[in-house]
Amino acid sequence: MGEKTEKITIRVSAETAERLRLRAEAEKTTVTALLTEVAERDPRLELAAARFRELQKSSLVAEFAAAFPDEEPDVSDQTGSKAA
Repeated sequence: MGEKTEKITIRVSAETAERLRLRAEAEKTTVTALLTEVAERDPRLELAAARFRELQKSSLVAEFAAAFPDEEPDVSDQTGSKAA
């Protein structure tokens, strides 16, 4: 059985509603699925990724790795093999 969902109501302009319907139709999905996907995106995650990329350029990452060798993040690629 799927995850329990809750019904909510939002108000959008007629133009926005039509654009949502057209996009959902083009993507062969539902307006609910489109809105759920957007709602579940957390913009803070991208900010964290950008900050991490900046930290990687600094000596802090190397210092952390040296101080806590068992705490290094998993750098596996999508195939499961370790990145070089």
